[in-house]
Amino acid sequence: MSPRRNRSRSGAAKPAKAARTGAGARRDEDEREGRERFGLERTEDWRGEEWAVRRISGGAALKRYRCPGCDQEITPGVPHVVAWPLLGDVADRRHWHGACWRARDRRSARLQRSRNAPRY
Repeated sequence: MSPRRNRSRSGAAKPAKAARTGAGARRDEDEREGRERFGLERTEDWRGEEWAVRRISGGAALKRYRCPGCDQEITPGVPHVVAWPLLGDVADRRHWHGACWRARDRRSARLQRSRNAPRY
């Protein structure tokens, strides 16, 4: 048995404009949205600085982190956001819950930690 054909049997090619407005355009939009959702960096302005922001999928989250927005633990397997200043160092990266990152301007540090407690 031979494999199925992916092309139409008539052999007529679709015009490029028709191909872009059909299912191919939707697929391109889905791919772009998928890239923005997980893995690729984008920049955001916060507190007068440019921040690089990357979304991490649940499958890629392998370690435990402390969210600076709510001071709760981000467990392995939970999708989250990694953000750092563009002019900063690797040590400046912070892992945030997605909701905490979106609400970062409305949240303040209300928790008082002891001197020997870790910051994040």
